[in-house]
Amino acid sequence: MIALKIEDLKGFTTKLFVRDTFDGLCVREARVATFSSFSIDGRIRPGYYTKDEREAEGIREYASWRMLRPFCFSLIKGKRLPGSFHIEFALGPEETAAFAGETGGNWRPEMVKGLYLGVRYENGELWCVTGLSLEGFTMDRSLEYRWDEAVKTFLRKNEIAFAEQ
Repeated sequence: MIALKIEDLKGFTTKLFVRDTFDGLCVREARVATFSSFSIDGRIRPGYYTKDEREAEGIREYASWRMLRPFCFSLIKGKRLPGSFHIEFALGPEETAAFAGETGGNWRPEMVKGLYLGVRYENGELWCVTGLSLEGFTMDRSLEYRWDEAVKTFLRKNEIAFAEQ
């Protein structure tokens, strides 16, 4: 797990809320505090979409950022900055399995419950924090280190300046 302080708040939030930079990620939860507090559970409610709709739109267990971004943007846009926001992103199950499989070593896809990226704005600072959840305990940190590097590569590729803390 690493914490990355985002150096260009305006540039990052534009890429987060206006552009499609993060659209491929799933949203486990989002919280926004403006004049009131808003909380979004990213889990798709069973039965809301038909099986055909889920397949046609690629809808999974959690909503994509592409689906939720307009709602979250509507909460923060305006003349005042939000008091805070927190978004917990995750790779989708297929991407998580592929990432684990590509890591090599003893990593099997079923060992990895999730690969996460937390985005938190609070007290005028914006942070990205990586994380992962495993099915059991292991001393092997290769997957964690590889995920940390993948997130840093993603940020660099999208021209998002950060400082590792």
